[in-house]
Amino acid sequence: MNVDGKNIRTIWLDKSAKIIKIIDQRKLPHRFVIADLKTVDDVITAIEDMYVRGAPLIGATGAYGVFLAALNAPHDRIGDDYMIGEADRLKSARPTAVNLAWGVDRVLAETLAARLSEKISRARRSAGDIVELEVKNCRKIGEHGLPLIEQIRRNKNGGTVNVLTHCNAGWLACIEYGTATAPIYAAFDSGIDIHVWVDETRPLNQGARLTAWELGKHGVKHTIITDNAGGYLMQRGLVDLVIVGTDRTTATGDVANKIGTYLKALAAQDNGVPFYVALPSSTFDWELKDGVRDIPIEQRAAEEVKYVWGLNRDTPAQVLICPADSPAANFAFDVTPARLVSGFITERGVCRATPEDIRRLFPENSN
Repeated sequence: MNVDGKNIRTIWLDKSAKIIKIIDQRKLPHRFVIADLKTVDDVITAIEDMYVRGAPLIGATGAYGVFLAALNAPHDRIGDDYMIGEADRLKSARPTAVNLAWGVDRVLAETLAARLSEKISRARRSAGDIVELEVKNCRKIGEHGLPLIEQIRRNKNGGTVNVLTHCNAGWLACIEYGTATAPIYAAFDSGIDIHVWVDETRPLNQGARLTAWELGKHGVKHTIITDNAGGYLMQRGLVDLVIVGTDRTTATGDVANKIGTYLKALAAQDNGVPFYVALPSSTFDWELKDGVRDIPIEQRAAEEVKYVWGLNRDTPAQVLICPADSPAANFAFDVTPARLVSGFITERGVCRATPEDIRRLFPENSN
């Protein structure tokens, strides 16, 4: 994607082929910082502390973590037990995002199957393949989602199409294009007059910090709103379409996404606003059937709720916004039942949020 005239991805391998480069998203939007990942511990820290976030990017980062495990194996002994143990450590970094386990397990399987002399190169190539696959999938999500926006424009006789999104499911959460933003970028690049309502997305403000930043860099019109404003805007007819991403979606269509997504889906249904979820197939959990009961919901530190980060006279600062001794609960995700989802936008097309229609697009995952 374009950042100040320079094409950049969220993750890449440096010229030495020994260091993984990432954008430290904790510093955005006020500072653009590149961080180096040299060890498995570096990767785990980056995932846990949210240097990187977003299901596809977490999966790609975990995949490169397996490569670093092979590269840094003690005494050059890349044994199966060692690799499996490092993979387990990587997968435990964030429990909700299914892409992490998917990316790690895929590279691990390739590495275990390779001859000793080829394990490092096989792991590196496999991780790189995952990156390129996710880029391709996100581009196709944009292509398949574009007709939804084009239809709304026709219905409005060429008027502005207003899309609401929650959290950040843009290219910063992926590698390029994004999931929820991929149709938005495709529409903008096609000349459609499009405007995005950007939920601030407390407590970490990924919408206000990240979605607004990347939309601005691409030139897309947008307005930041409080998380609680979405229902009001829908009542007033100011939202034509809701598109969100997801960290894990069941084979039956239940969707785990950033906390607050469920409330947006309820408001959308009450006001007749289409509510779509954009995701690559790597974000489906084909084993789970009941998302509300079975998807693990990460609970993060209370400090993320009690403090906010910002700039104080150009200096990054943390500010306490509540009584210091008040406890806080920080549930990172909620689950939106399939009945509230208008459809899924995937790399293979758009489908309804039903087991039957999901299987129509992905018959190889039927069980």
